[in-house]
Amino acid sequence: MTPVHLLETSDIDLNALSKSSADHKYGHGHALVLAGGPGKTGAARLAARGALRIGAGLVTLGAPPAAYHESAMHLTAIMLRRIEDRSGLAAALEDPRLNALCLGPGLGQERARDLVPAALTAVRPTVLDADALSAFADTPDTLFDALHDACVLTPHGGEFARLFPDLAEKLSGRPTSGPAYSRVDAAREAARRAGCVLLLKGPDTVIADPDGHCLLNAAVYDRAAPWLATAGAGDVLAGFITGLLARGFPPLKAAGTAAWLHVECARSFGPGLIAEDLPEQLPQVFRELFNGRCNP
Repeated sequence: MTPVHLLETSDIDLNALSKSSADHKYGHGHALVLAGGPGKTGAARLAARGALRIGAGLVTLGAPPAAYHESAMHLTAIMLRRIEDRSGLAAALEDPRLNALCLGPGLGQERARDLVPAALTAVRPTVLDADALSAFADTPDTLFDALHDACVLTPHGGEFARLFPDLAEKLSGRPTSGPAYSRVDAAREAARRAGCVLLLKGPDTVIADPDGHCLLNAAVYDRAAPWLATAGAGDVLAGFITGLLARGFPPLKAAGTAAWLHVECARSFGPGLIAEDLPEQLPQVFRELFNGRCNP
């Protein structure tokens, strides 16, 4: 079995994160984030902002007509498109420049059951989070059968238990002999079952792919980031991953880089952090990285 790799500053690919004076916006991808209904668009806007701040050349928010004007009131650099149902999503995806998708934050489970199959049929790098996972809790095999190897699933513990109840039960069981079943074991087994990269959130975030490669992003001890325990932080992480996928990062590298930067943003901002602060802290984290001043 491939050893678990602990993410460190040296793992962050500054060349891939940088932009040159000869680049143009489409050279860094166009991400599409799907939003939910009225009063539930904030999570998707957080994800979209994260995707834009991490360097995606363009980001579009796809909102249903009933939430279109609500979304428009809050967006500037992020573009907006009406996407009501799976046929509307299929029409949007006729544009090949839309090269990374994010579904789940604030999407609503009914809307997720309609849109996720259409998104997966397009076979583009796709982040599935929150409602896009919980919507298939009763029929997880339906989701697993539709997934492809350019997907990234980003469950927290509760969402993980809904999709992988047997693995969650093993995790919560009291061991009577060693070695105990660990979060690494669970993430690896879940990634194999899903056939794609899986990021299991937590202070010890575990990221695994179907081949058993595994990254650990430890936010503990001198790298603790307790301020991430705030509503919307996971939505921003989903956006960070989506933005890196749009820029051409492979799924495992996108998830690992995003998770590491997510913690660094929280550490850089410190107490009082709310989710909206995370994307806005990225420029400072990038400045420190590129100047070689970011502590491991």
